[in-house]
Amino acid sequence: MLNIRTVVLGVGDMRRATEFWTRALGYVPRQEDSRDGWAVLVPAGGGPGIQLALGLSRSPVQEHPRVHIDLYARDAADQAAEVERLVSLGAERVEWDLYPDDPDFVVLADPDGNRFCVIDPTH
Repeated sequence: MLNIRTVVLGVGDMRRATEFWTRALGYVPRQEDSRDGWAVLVPAGGGPGIQLALGLSRSPVQEHPRVHIDLYARDAADQAAEVERLVSLGAERVEWDLYPDDPDFVVLADPDGNRFCVIDPTH
């Protein structure tokens, strides 16, 4: 049986991406990963969670990516607070042309332009 252990994002600035995602998720770089062009981030303290691998990429960011990350908040108030926290860390709000009338998600872009969503699961 297979399982998802790592999500990989292409980034143009490794230092900036590592700083953003470690602060956004409370992750830390995995020590044994020192290969040029790659960083693997893991939950701090060895807690549960999917690894996030950052790979140096020169390809352009997709406006409507086929794969993206969904981050779940506890509720609507937590979603709003997390969106503001992520924006303060360098994320940007995306003017998403595919929002439904009453969305349970907010689309953001990390400092490299990778789209991700913050979800209100109580919506």
